[in-house]
Amino acid sequence: MKLAITKALLLGIVALQGTPAFSASADDPGRSSTDDKALSAAVHGDWRTDEARARDKYRHPIESLAFWGLKPGMTILEIQPGSQSWWTDILAPYAKMTGGSFYVTGADLANPKLSEGARKSRSSFEARYLTKPELYGDVRILNWGNVSKTLPAGMFDFILTARSIHGWMQDEPDTVHDTFAEFHKALKKGGILAVEQHRAKAGTKPEKPDSGYVTEAYVIEQAKKAGFTLAGKSEINANPKDTTDHPFGVWTLPPNLRSTPYGSGKEEDPTFDKSKYIAIGESDRMTLKFVKK
Repeated sequence: MKLAITKALLLGIVALQGTPAFSASADDPGRSSTDDKALSAAVHGDWRTDEARARDKYRHPIESLAFWGLKPGMTILEIQPGSQSWWTDILAPYAKMTGGSFYVTGADLANPKLSEGARKSRSSFEARYLTKPELYGDVRILNWGNVSKTLPAGMFDFILTARSIHGWMQDEPDTVHDTFAEFHKALKKGGILAVEQHRAKAGTKPEKPDSGYVTEAYVIEQAKKAGFTLAGKSEINANPKDTTDHPFGVWTLPPNLRSTPYGSGKEEDPTFDKSKYIAIGESDRMTLKFVKK
């Protein structure tokens, strides 16, 4: 793939002060623009795959990051980037271009029981992001899991967790509380916790994390218990077409379009009609900003 990043871009972008403004591009109403030139370059960079770019209409990276308050020069931590590393392809180049630092949590190599699959996923991530410092900068991976449960204290300006909370809810009872408390400890005073999460309908009882959906009220409650202040809620990533009631949970929708239960190991059903779910699009999502006072 061509890397649309030039020496002039790396050396010439000036860090802008304040929260970047954003709007639809006059040349292309579907293409967001922003006064933060580094953020625009990171989102529109040619190193991002066509598949990743196709999801921008659902995940609104410029609008979301501007809402959360991402600024040049920040020390950023992305939690559990996953196999697609969708946010990593934006945040790592952004940190590189603005003189910031970028960290991710990775499979916990200190865990002797770590699965071979998790080890391979981490190796693949390292091969992709640690071999192109001219694009991604000095990406640093933190062990984080059942053994390495702590993060460096007071280090980060910005922590992003995207669509992970439902997984933590299925672990041990205190996992969600302990995780949010760890984020609070890891942020500097005034630091930001950015949350993107599949959103269950308000009032859903009991919570059904195995569906992938979580209520906004639950997330806010857990963050506040950990010491965070809710600084804002946005409907940037709302999808009113999403009923949240699908045969194979949120994974029935794009981009997964599953036709069998998640994690079942069963082969996809070639007769399953996916057209209804393609028409819905990606999930309805909460977009929350918390601050450590």
